[in-house]
Amino acid sequence: MGDPKKQRKKYETPRFPWRADILQEELKLLGQYGLRNKRELWRHKTMVSNFRGIARSLLGKTEEERRVLEKQLLSKLYRLGILPETAVLDDVLDLTVEDILERRLQTVVFRKGLAKSIYQARQLIVHGHIAINNRRVTIPGYLVKREEEDKITYAPQSPLANPEHKLRQAIMMTATGQAQTETKTQGEGESG
Repeated sequence: MGDPKKQRKKYETPRFPWRADILQEELKLLGQYGLRNKRELWRHKTMVSNFRGIARSLLGKTEEERRVLEKQLLSKLYRLGILPETAVLDDVLDLTVEDILERRLQTVVFRKGLAKSIYQARQLIVHGHIAINNRRVTIPGYLVKREEEDKITYAPQSPLANPEHKLRQAIMMTATGQAQTETKTQGEGESG
């Protein structure tokens, strides 16, 4: 059973830790998603590996055994927002770690424009400025469920809940600047 106080490792380390291509890919993902260390990345890679392992084991089962378990797996991945509702078992085998990383609270807060950068999103979450459904969440690696995605706001107790707050004004200026830049690049791409 093990000691209840001792937490078990929730990740598997890479099989070949010093391969240059793996190190480069991990470093790129750390910067792109604002992860604190490689353990956070490895935890999500292990999660993808587990989902894919379950899908592979389901392919070997009989049709009646497989039907119920496949529906459970696909509905769980749909609730997490990782797969669409029309997904099939082959889509589970095509999962990548980026699919999971896009569902982290830190990434969703940044994509919604509640922070200027992915790193500021992490800081706002850890400092308790972000809430889901008016409940403060301080874990940047929290996987946001599909129904919670539109309920992410600034915490009511946070000074950032005031739209006149100086930092919030700066975030809004950055968000509008990025939107204008994106529309300019799209317009240039269409005309060229």
